[in-house]
Amino acid sequence: MSFKLEIANGLNSHGDWKLRLIDAINTGKSEWEPHLVCKDNECEFGKWLYSCDESVANSPKYEKVKSLHADFHRAAAEVLRLALSNEKPAALKAISTGSPYLSISAKLTQEMMSWSCSI
Repeated sequence: MSFKLEIANGLNSHGDWKLRLIDAINTGKSEWEPHLVCKDNECEFGKWLYSCDESVANSPKYEKVKSLHADFHRAAAEVLRLALSNEKPAALKAISTGSPYLSISAKLTQEMMSWSCSI
């Protein structure tokens, strides 16, 4: 798969997480578990990211995207943990404007788009 397609697929799949988290907050249920969601090398984009060849890994954007991607997974896992612990108000706050989850998600999206345009 091409570099730009990997980035596009990563953007799409990580964008879906907000919907999954909202659903978990509303229902108190999820097919996902926080201890797995926090692993940044288990999603398709993470698997690709960790398997990149040297030409991609040496890109100036690679380490920034990799770091933000790990932060994103930790933040999503925390929101999911709150949702599954029936801490609905805290979970809603954790995905609201100004939350670490939204901030990291926006930064990751921006860096991934910038990286895609730079190659």
